[in-house]
Amino acid sequence: MAGSLNRVMLIGRLTADPEMRYLPSGQPVTQLRMATNRYGTSTDGERREFTDYHDVVVWNIGQRKLAEIAGQYLHKGSLVYVEGRLQTRSWDGQDGQKRYRTEVNANDIQFLEPRGATAGDGEDGGARQPVAVPGVAAEAGGDVDPDDIPF
Repeated sequence: MAGSLNRVMLIGRLTADPEMRYLPSGQPVTQLRMATNRYGTSTDGERREFTDYHDVVVWNIGQRKLAEIAGQYLHKGSLVYVEGRLQTRSWDGQDGQKRYRTEVNANDIQFLEPRGATAGDGEDGGARQPVAVPGVAAEAGGDVDPDDIPF
């Protein structure tokens, strides 16, 4: 293969409220912490659920105000689809040691629950529908029905 690919697609729940801040240039950036579940076999041979945690960084992209919308509408427990790329940053810590952090740099976010819903709300009888949010573009046929997800 002549090229390379750096693409991440996650569906999971936020483990904390989004943290939105502004850079000195005035550009907004929102940090999300999310968890995804997977199934596998433990060391004792039992099938069990494992949880992976991900750090996601959301920027405004052109006219799409992803960082601002994520900071305004998402909250702990929100079910979201995030698409982006992996990026590793490095810096020198206060103790002089080199530190590294790998994050998902998001270029698309889709909310997979109605506004105000949280995990296990049951307000809609368990049928959760994707929600279109102004400024967050959904690709044709890109809506994901959470009932189709195996976790």
